[in-house]
Amino acid sequence: MSNTSKLKIIPLGGLEAIGMNITAFEYEDSIIVVDCGLAFPEDDMYGIDLVIPDITYLLENADRVKGFVFTHGHEDHIGALPYILKQLNVPIYATKLTMGLIELKLMEHELIKTTRRKVVQPGQTISLGKFRVEFIKTNHSIQDAVALAIYSPVGTVVHTGDFKVDFTPVFGDAIDLQRFAEIGRKGVLALMCDSTNAERPGYTPSERTVGKAFDTIFAEHGNSRLIIATFASNVDRVQQIIDTAYKYGRKVIVEGRSMVNVISTAEELGYISIPERTLITLEEMKNYPDEQLVLITTGSQGESMAALSRMAGGIHKKVQIKPGDTIVFSSHPIPGNEKNVSKVMNELYSKGAEVIFQDAHVSGHPCQEEIKLIYSLVKPLYAIPVHGEYRHRVAQAKIARMLDYDTDHILMISSGDVLEIADDPDHQAKVTGHVPCGGILVDGLGVGDVGNIVLKDRQRLAEDGVIIVVLTLDPEGNLISGPDIVSRGFVYVRDSEELMEEAREVVDDALDSVLDNRGADWTKIKNAIRDELGDFLWKRTKRNPMILPILMEAEV
Repeated sequence: MSNTSKLKIIPLGGLEAIGMNITAFEYEDSIIVVDCGLAFPEDDMYGIDLVIPDITYLLENADRVKGFVFTHGHEDHIGALPYILKQLNVPIYATKLTMGLIELKLMEHELIKTTRRKVVQPGQTISLGKFRVEFIKTNHSIQDAVALAIYSPVGTVVHTGDFKVDFTPVFGDAIDLQRFAEIGRKGVLALMCDSTNAERPGYTPSERTVGKAFDTIFAEHGNSRLIIATFASNVDRVQQIIDTAYKYGRKVIVEGRSMVNVISTAEELGYISIPERTLITLEEMKNYPDEQLVLITTGSQGESMAALSRMAGGIHKKVQIKPGDTIVFSSHPIPGNEKNVSKVMNELYSKGAEVIFQDAHVSGHPCQEEIKLIYSLVKPLYAIPVHGEYRHRVAQAKIARMLDYDTDHILMISSGDVLEIADDPDHQAKVTGHVPCGGILVDGLGVGDVGNIVLKDRQRLAEDGVIIVVLTLDPEGNLISGPDIVSRGFVYVRDSEELMEEAREVVDDALDSVLDNRGADWTKIKNAIRDELGDFLWKRTKRNPMILPILMEAEV
């Protein structure tokens, strides 16, 4: 058997955390890529705006990459695309709403004219090199989500994307379970299934149940202004809020840039219907009493710059929170955001508002029974849990074991692994190598110019501050002026004059011992200052600031 005729599955991100989903499928001279998402920065990534996947492997094999295929329009699946397309311009394939949201990004990055794109409908199949990809209708917390059946000469891989089983969706049809069963009957090599809720027993409730909750909230808070925070991309949720507002005779204001963009795109494409004269602008808000208003806003995750956080902190230009307001969080905190969310809630409570966060959200991901349902319809040879933190994927592996999969047929792979499935009767699968993966940091307009070293420096500056030692030497190496010591973020100099005086003496001593030694070069001088001053400050303060010696040579 030649080595080339194996199917390779290479996740380049998304298997250790929530976010940055991107997976390459390779067979001989063809590579297709599913999704291209971003991740949001961790708390210790100071100044970083977002994190995108490392696509070194795709760039090295650029001539074989046939295209990007998308499962749905959430940021963790489409957000990195504009940055990646600048390096790797290949065609993109997505359903109508997903493409609409991608096009918003391409316009922002001025890539719309140079990007080849094709809108695909659920049920259609496209051919890309040696692969055929079928789009299968699913339900999720955004419209037009699909699973993918990826047909290769070695066999079929079903990638669920993010999904749930919703028999009563707010818009459009229910998930096409029949198609999953038909594909399953023909034989499926591997199932890559969403693990986000794999720890939760039972079924995820239908999105419609949230509509009932909204009805109750509107009925019980007839006298107060309602502010509802949710994910910008959850178009069905926004639709239900608008429907309920219309029923109760309230006007709706949409606030937050991403929310405005998504809703206008969804309305243009016919995925949301807004009754006439229901939407008003922020400026028109003052013409209506509070009990006739509903604000739909971003910021349900406590993001510092989102509209709700600015309202809570009292720095929103047009909306002030006041006693009597009712704020509804229509989302669960994403793992890691709990602190930010509770901070915003506390600020809202302190302004006298009522905060509701129970029962106003349902997940867009499958719980254990839905995962079992998909497995029993698709009947894959291999289970490959994807999408979620490691613990979520372990929970799905446990479900697979309940369904009689043995450990050889449950593949727990990591980002960067090259999983090869052989084209032989047993279809043996094993990880045969590793490709570069990980996050590229985006800071402002800089992509990848902040690496681990810069990040460590930022962490150190944030934790212990910086001390700058300035001194001037003549060409002979004699000290003319200094050393002057400047401190930022280490100690407040005026309150610590004694410490600074001692530090200056330590630097003087260090200089004496180095400068006595004729032929001392500048590097030696800098190192001596760093070592001596670093030791002294650690002993005196148990802090480890960054020390920057700056040497100048005087003109003679």
